Amino acid sequence: MAIKEIIKMGHPLLLEKAKPVTEFDTPELHKLVEDMIETMESENGAGLAAPQINEGIQLVIFGYDTERYPDAEDVPFTVLINPTIRPLTKETEDGWEGCLSVPGMRGLVPRYKKINYKGFDQYGKPIDRDVEGFHARVVQHECDHLIGMLYPLRIKDLRFFGFEDTLFSE
Repeated sequence: MAIKEIIKMGHPLLLEKAKPVTEFDTPELHKLVEDMIETMESENGAGLAAPQINEGIQLVIFGYDTERYPDAEDVPFTVLINPTIRPLTKETEDGWEGCLSVPGMRGLVPRYKKINYKGFDQYGKPIDRDVEGFHARVVQHECDHLIGMLYPLRIKDLRFFGFEDTLFSE
């Protein structure tokens, strides 16, 4: 396993559409997942997309517990490959987001409150879940990386985008 360098906003790969994974349960895919887990944990992240470590494929990982995010519900650790997302309601909610590729900054981002997501794990086993709240937000954020979208592009009012040490200093 290895901690990978996280590429930052401005890198062209973060603006590209990722390619689908065509082979599952391979040693290369398992090593990439292990490297992503180690990288995400080293940065204390809630999720990580393969493009963030300069791998242009449709692979995201996410998961956290309430110790790291005390205001959020636990979300099971998940490896999600070739995902699709479908809103289950038109209702959205604003929430503060950050990103390992946009370090030190936060923005208020609207996201669907309830979604269905489908895809596969690294073994090729299907995943199909209906989720809401912070779980839905994290999935939408990570999957945005697979279509070349960073969260600042979704912010509706740039007055609510800035450095976290300034935004939350009071």
